Amino acid sequence: MDTFAPTLSALFAQLGLDNSEHAIGHFVSQHKLAPGMAIQDAPFWNSAQASFLQESLRQDAQWCEVIDELNALLH
Repeated sequence: MDTFAPTLSALFAQLGLDNSEHAIGHFVSQHKLAPGMAIQDAPFWNSAQASFLQESLRQDAQWCEVIDELNALLH
């Protein structure tokens, strides 16, 4: 049985970003999405990060809830 429960910290690690609480807070304060912009379309992601976000959302993967959480923080 898969017991992995994605967290915001785990998402940042998956995206290759510093996943400390301080770094996540700093990232959110420095990056904002325009109203109506999809999270995967943000200009601050590299192509691998954007692809991961897009595929995870498209496949309704286990990351969806935490990606939605990050999306809300960035809006």
